[in-house]
Amino acid sequence: MRIPKCCRHAGFTLIELLVVMAVIATLLSIVAPRYFNSVDRAKEAVLRQNLSIMRDAIDKFYADRGVYPLNLEQLVEERYIRAVPIDPMTDSAFTWIEIPPADEELEGMYDIHSSSDKQALDGTFYDKW
Repeated sequence: MRIPKCCRHAGFTLIELLVVMAVIATLLSIVAPRYFNSVDRAKEAVLRQNLSIMRDAIDKFYADRGVYPLNLEQLVEERYIRAVPIDPMTDSAFTWIEIPPADEELEGMYDIHSSSDKQALDGTFYDKW
């Protein structure tokens, strides 16, 4: 018995849907690791840039005033930076580690590091950058 053309329903079969889903899953398994790796590389680039900007501001503050800033907020108040940047590894602007000068007679903040204990893609740790 044949079904007349006017009564047939257009659509996809279950096999066709399964083949399409398998192709999509294969493509996602190839693309997903590359995507997450590029996100990590972008966060590392932002961290390097933020550290460079803050270290430059600390050096300029010391060159202008002859003393190191007491904290990051002082750099903002004195307009050496517009705002304290966010640490991309911890997603917070309040987790920076402020390193004092090696000379115990000097006060203030000599250097800055990330507080993240995670390992970078090159094998180093973010808190050592």
